Amino acid sequence: MPPISGFVNRILQGDCTDVMRRMPERSIDLVVTDPPYAAHYRDRTGRTVANDDNTRWLSPAFAEVARVLKDNRFCVSFYGWHQADAFLHAWRSAGLRPVGHLVWVKRYRSNDRPRFLAYRHEAAYLLAKGYPCPVRAINDVLRWEYTGNRHHPTEKPVSALAPIIEAFSRPGDIVLDPFAGSGSTAVAAHGLGRRYVGIELDVRHCETAAARLRAA
Repeated sequence: MPPISGFVNRILQGDCTDVMRRMPERSIDLVVTDPPYAAHYRDRTGRTVANDDNTRWLSPAFAEVARVLKDNRFCVSFYGWHQADAFLHAWRSAGLRPVGHLVWVKRYRSNDRPRFLAYRHEAAYLLAKGYPCPVRAINDVLRWEYTGNRHHPTEKPVSALAPIIEAFSRPGDIVLDPFAGSGSTAVAAHGLGRRYVGIELDVRHCETAAARLRAA
């Protein structure tokens, strides 16, 4: 198995489960990721997200996340509320324990034609492998800045990810995003003096992420 140094500060194209299987166990300090929600999402321009039509990838992927994550460290994962049971089952089966819940408040509505509720927030679980202590506790309600989704149909703002990376890792740590999208996690990690590993299935998004990091 190659050393983790061969994966660091790179955006790797491929299936994240396959890529993580080539990574050494207990080599990652923090995972921050935004996986598909299994929501059959399509944005206003018709863009979709790979593997967003099923949850078959969910348990295998997070089993590998837990394997490569060091003991007594954190994983922060966004999730689809309508698939919360599936996400929680996958996390717990992998040995990732929910220890907190994060909410980012939006100033705008995400859905054009709400049936019951107008969506004005994003949410993620704070998951622990073992019994870690954070560098510093942060508020569980945070501010969300609209990116315009220029780089990705479900682009997460760097400003939303930076506080959790700063709180749950240290300078020089390795931050993994196995569903890297357009690279927001990697950009945030790089800006905070962390190393990063990004994995993305879609070739176009992989190229976008690499370009953003070159610019950063």
